[in-house]
Amino acid sequence: MSGNINPYKNSDQTKRQQVEKMFDTISGEYDGLNRVISFGIDVKWRKKVVKLVGDAKPQRVLDVATGTGDLAINLVKTGAKEIIGLDISAGMLNVGKAKIKQKNLDDQIEMVQGDSENLPFEDNHFDAITVAFGIRNFETLEKGLAEILRVLKPGGIFVILETSVPTKTPFKQGYNLYSRRILPIIGRIFSKDRDAYAYLSESASVFPYGERLNNILRKIGFSSVEDHPQTFGVATIYTASK
Repeated sequence: MSGNINPYKNSDQTKRQQVEKMFDTISGEYDGLNRVISFGIDVKWRKKVVKLVGDAKPQRVLDVATGTGDLAINLVKTGAKEIIGLDISAGMLNVGKAKIKQKNLDDQIEMVQGDSENLPFEDNHFDAITVAFGIRNFETLEKGLAEILRVLKPGGIFVILETSVPTKTPFKQGYNLYSRRILPIIGRIFSKDRDAYAYLSESASVFPYGERLNNILRKIGFSSVEDHPQTFGVATIYTASK
């Protein structure tokens, strides 16, 4: 599982500490490089997440592993009165806060530094919770998901957007070539942290997806679990309830 893959193979730090260090290091370049790596398709995927959340008409929304706040900013469109973006990386949050201030959304979005596996919120607090490209960075996947279940209200919606692996030819072969060969090269050329994009590629390739992740969600206690592959299966949107 993803917990066996860390950003820095020769480090004595925990995965949590390494992930925090990694995202602090690449925070300034993350948005631009992410658009290049995904060919901008991730923008379309996030819009689908926002629609799913908006249909639930939530009042309180939590975006876990918010990064630089792209999804949290888009979640304003749901009409929620309270939107919190939580991330372990101060560097990523600082970039997000600047974007939020530029868009004059300070009174609608709060950015909080915290651990996804020890959420600083009361039980049954949020109507909707989202995670976009973040759960594979949890040190212990089940613990993070259990925390999300704890702070989600009964009847609330949980939406995950995460990378997955295409299963059909030729998309499977094309994905493997791109993720294992091309993506690390792009990271080495454009990033000051070469290990970061090698880790992001490697962790995506081994992370449980589809029915495997569905079963983990059910085991934790989520109900109405469904998966919706996107763009030939290179990403998947999961929905679940409490």
